[in-house]
Amino acid sequence: MRLIYLLIFCLPIFSKAQDSVAVKKKGTLSGQWRTYYMMTSNKGELKDFHALATGGKIKYEYKLLKNLELGVALYNSTNIGLQDLKAPDATTGRISRYEEGLFDRLDLSNDALFLLGELYAKYHLAQHSFALGRMKINTPLINPEDGRMIPTLVQGFWYNFNVEKTKFQLGVLNEIAPRSTGEFYGIGESIGTYPVGRNKLGTASRYANNTASDYILLANVDYKITDKFKVNIWNQFVDNISNSIYLKPSYSISESLMLEGEWLHQNKLGNGGSSVDSLRYYNQNSADIVGLKIAHESKAGLLSLAYNRILPHGQFISPREWGREDLFSFQKRERSEGSADNHALVLNYKEDFALLNDLNLISILSIGKHWKPDPTNAVLNKYAMPDYTHINLDIFFNIKKLKRLRPELLLTSKIGNGDIPDNPNLFFNKVDMFHLDVILNYNF
Repeated sequence: MRLIYLLIFCLPIFSKAQDSVAVKKKGTLSGQWRTYYMMTSNKGELKDFHALATGGKIKYEYKLLKNLELGVALYNSTNIGLQDLKAPDATTGRISRYEEGLFDRLDLSNDALFLLGELYAKYHLAQHSFALGRMKINTPLINPEDGRMIPTLVQGFWYNFNVEKTKFQLGVLNEIAPRSTGEFYGIGESIGTYPVGRNKLGTASRYANNTASDYILLANVDYKITDKFKVNIWNQFVDNISNSIYLKPSYSISESLMLEGEWLHQNKLGNGGSSVDSLRYYNQNSADIVGLKIAHESKAGLLSLAYNRILPHGQFISPREWGREDLFSFQKRERSEGSADNHALVLNYKEDFALLNDLNLISILSIGKHWKPDPTNAVLNKYAMPDYTHINLDIFFNIKKLKRLRPELLLTSKIGNGDIPDNPNLFFNKVDMFHLDVILNYNF
């Protein structure tokens, strides 16, 4: 059955060349065939996981009028069945954290997940564009986060305005399809489809299926004040839950040296998602994050050092269902969300070099030290994450003779620091672990 699904999904790849003339007359057919192997090795006797998925997306764009475009995209993830991911670890009773995200994490028995993820109309003018329907957007807290088979997608209205020095965006969203799920949910319904962590009393949070929110309003101004100084500002208003203001100034000290800062401020709106305290998602008044980043680019590569500080008075809270946190200290396969009184220092080095005549590599080495609050302190540490050192090596392969094929290799190690209580739940899928991703992307 998996093979049948795969053949149906990949048929357009093989038929594209034969029908290219007809396709060009009607519109544009594109997509990606992705095969994704993922493996996690946990500490000691704790269970290891591995999974293999294949699928991707098929997208068709049709120019109905001179300025009017219609688009539709179907996404798929098919489980090749290397391991039964429904079987938990014997010690903790928990299942995989990363591998389940390749599939429908709300129904792991679903071997072939299909999602009509994009369905939109887009109208263009000289400096304006308007989009209505299901689509991808990229904001600091709502974004595709393309580290699984199916990204996060949204439904609503999106407006763009561009002039020489200013970019303005405005959006209204009423539904979200969280990454690794098979449907769109209302805004409140989408919160809690990922692990919920602990409330401030130390017991399991109960906001899943109990959060009331109807819409999200987003606004962005990216303004170039001078040739060297620009400011990027976002505001995210989540009905009845919270408002987040994100400010990111950047200054070019020289052609090779860049200095950036960031500030994220959150405050509660309405009743934080529920009038019942024990069911509330945003159960605090406010939170603040500040950050600083310096980057130097030379012929040898791009080197950057970043620092983020989450202040003690409130946890940084943002639905993991909606995308990654686009902060300076973000590293693949972990987050700062759910923490207060948190420090993070991350060194990145990016290099582009030729390995062979027909093979170019882009390598990104990321080394981070993350000082977390006491993992037993539920007020400051929602997900009971210990102090850790995080090392990532991400390699992208560019094969000149196979331009449509873009392999990627990600190696991740997270090492626990300090005296961590002897509790397997503080290690399992968190620290003292190794993680591997091998991704084959074929773009057409």
